[in-house]
Amino acid sequence: MNWKSFIVGVGIGAIGGILLKDTISSSSFVPAEKVLQDVKRSFKQDGNIDGSWIEMKPENYEKHAHKTKIYRGGISKRNGSGLQQFEFIVDAYTGTLMDLYPIS
Repeated sequence: MNWKSFIVGVGIGAIGGILLKDTISSSSFVPAEKVLQDVKRSFKQDGNIDGSWIEMKPENYEKHAHKTKIYRGGISKRNGSGLQQFEFIVDAYTGTLMDLYPIS
């Protein structure tokens, strides 16, 4: 084996590794559509949903010492007193609801 073949092989392997790493890391997120469906499903137990939205691109989030990527979204529903609106934060890796708060 000569040095040229060895260097070409190492170069191809490095490029392949970088591409594979990017593919794996970007596909480790729970899809935003699935997260929104799960949140809507839990809200439908209490009544009809009037509207909903979610940011499709995960963003960095840090609270105390915990760093992760999150999706932000919102949901509105009608109840006896009118329209209620909520915003939520969901962990992008697990799909776990981290925070839910009403919007005044």
